[in-house]
Amino acid sequence: MRTDTFLYFAYGSNMLTRRLLGRTPSARTVGVATLRDHALRWHKVSKDGSGKCDIVTAAGSMVYGVLFEIALSDKPALDTAEGLGWGYKQVALEVQTASGPVQALSYQGTNIDYGTKPYDWYKTLVVAGAREHGLAADYVQTLEAVATVEDWNKERAAENLRALTAR
Repeated sequence: MRTDTFLYFAYGSNMLTRRLLGRTPSARTVGVATLRDHALRWHKVSKDGSGKCDIVTAAGSMVYGVLFEIALSDKPALDTAEGLGWGYKQVALEVQTASGPVQALSYQGTNIDYGTKPYDWYKTLVVAGAREHGLAADYVQTLEAVATVEDWNKERAAENLRALTAR
């Protein structure tokens, strides 16, 4: 890896390459990665009041995600998109890849509400990213089974879903 880039472990909507490229144009897919002894939750409260993905320690569990290499110059944009300092903190993780373990940066929720649910469009983006990168079928089914709420703001929903068709 070059000294002007970092590895980023995406486990939520940023797994969708087009969405991440809209935030960090330098992002390059490295491949699928897993985070051992952690579980995925949808309880991080977003500024829009909905639930977003989070990772929590859970012995014996595993979170699937996508490893990206991103230019350091794009990190401020990623920090802003992820709400660093409001809702997420930066964490350094060891994730497993086909080539072995690597150190990667990710984000972990700090603004938590266990009763919150994701918007339907957000779950659609997470599932699309998981499918795009060929994550394990049973893991994708688990993502698909997550209960959602409809976003009352149709413009916001449509804007976010554009990541599915953007070129």
